[in-house]
Amino acid sequence: MDGDQTARFIFLALLGGAIAGGYLVQHRKKMGKVAQQAAVWALIFLGAIAAVGLWGDIRDDIMPRQTAFAGGITEVPRQRDGHFYLTLDVNGQAIEFLVDTGATQVVLTQSDADRVGIDVANLAFLGTAYTANGPVDVASVRLNTVALGEMEDTDIRALVNKGELDQSLLGMSYLDLFERIEITGDALILTR
Repeated sequence: MDGDQTARFIFLALLGGAIAGGYLVQHRKKMGKVAQQAAVWALIFLGAIAAVGLWGDIRDDIMPRQTAFAGGITEVPRQRDGHFYLTLDVNGQAIEFLVDTGATQVVLTQSDADRVGIDVANLAFLGTAYTANGPVDVASVRLNTVALGEMEDTDIRALVNKGELDQSLLGMSYLDLFERIEITGDALILTR
């Protein structure tokens, strides 16, 4: 821990001690009940710590991710919000995309574009994309590499959105590289 973290820890420990001490003094005649409540809060605290610690192990059961199979087949599970999300390796960086068959191009948020090495500050936002929220300025870029598992494509055309965009979009310019796209139950199946 650095100095700031140590100071915060000491402050929180003193604050917690003062609150606990005040509570104990106020309820000193009911110590059995206080001990019972303290035990319940300790169990809640330990349960929260365990949940955070185990999140990495149970995350795929709760929110499953894409699975690549032999033969160029990728299965993408539908998420709780009803959408399909696909994580691609773009210029060496893992970027999560919302699969959007209504989008003509791959569209990057400005932060994702920056993560993959695009100098967003010097882009010329000369194009216009017409979205459900109205027109937005976009800049045309080329992505050196886009990889999905062992499948790697080069020189992929994409757009960088100048407006507010929560999630990068995986549009038809990339999806057209697949021989077959199908939705079966709660899974999107992409076949090369």
